[in-house]
Amino acid sequence: MPERVELWWARRQFSRDADVPYPVGTYREAWAPYPALIRQYHPELNAGITLTQIPPAADVLLLWQCEAGHSFAATPAEQRNRPGRERRRSAWCPECSTSARAPVAILGEPVARPRLARAKPARPARTLCPKTPDLPAGESFVSACAPRPASAVEAQLRADVFARLGVTSGMNAVRVSRPFFDHVEVWPDILLPELRLAIEYDSTGRHGLEHVGKREDADRRKDRTLRATGWEVVRIRTGRLEPIGPYDVQLSSIGRRGVDRLIDVLRDIRGSLLVDAYLI
Repeated sequence: MPERVELWWARRQFSRDADVPYPVGTYREAWAPYPALIRQYHPELNAGITLTQIPPAADVLLLWQCEAGHSFAATPAEQRNRPGRERRRSAWCPECSTSARAPVAILGEPVARPRLARAKPARPARTLCPKTPDLPAGESFVSACAPRPASAVEAQLRADVFARLGVTSGMNAVRVSRPFFDHVEVWPDILLPELRLAIEYDSTGRHGLEHVGKREDADRRKDRTLRATGWEVVRIRTGRLEPIGPYDVQLSSIGRRGVDRLIDVLRDIRGSLLVDAYLI
């Protein structure tokens, strides 16, 4: 049965014979994939004990506060099992989640009863975007459908890469042999056509929901689609994102050293003789 954090801490002090059984930062990496929980946890509500001092598997009752100001008690396991990684942020708070689903009752009017589920009609066949040019699979080109750079960091990385490599710039899409969502093209962040290499910049985003869960599955599918046409992918993974490909690089920040490391990875893939021929 979960116990209050003060009682749990006192018991740990006794069993480990230490005033601080778990120093601050002990479980920082274990909690890093849950930025929404980090925002909801407040040490002042939990006897001054920080979240990084609590094992994620501890059977302890903690106090949390969501962005809407709702306070509630829950164990680490209950919080980590909430569906907030892929759904609305309020799903990390049971009160917000319940109010989002509850029907609105008006005084004097009956609450509408839910209708019986009906069989869903068959989905129509997916229509592919007709804007992709008729090119051989694996050809790079300028696409009218490609999105703009998602962040200033990505744009700076692109500028740094093309400042070091004298390859064709401006390409933003690769024609692929099988559909990827509604297109037969994919849009890597950076394309090096002469080397047939694609570079992706991945971060968890502002709310910690980017490139995780189903979005990570889409990244893996995108990489497989590119490799099927003869391209190789290098992903720069930040924010404690684990590598998902054989040549992925984990970096805390992008700078000169980061670009140097990226160039070394390109040499590992295509060979120093070919890559160095394009160095500026």
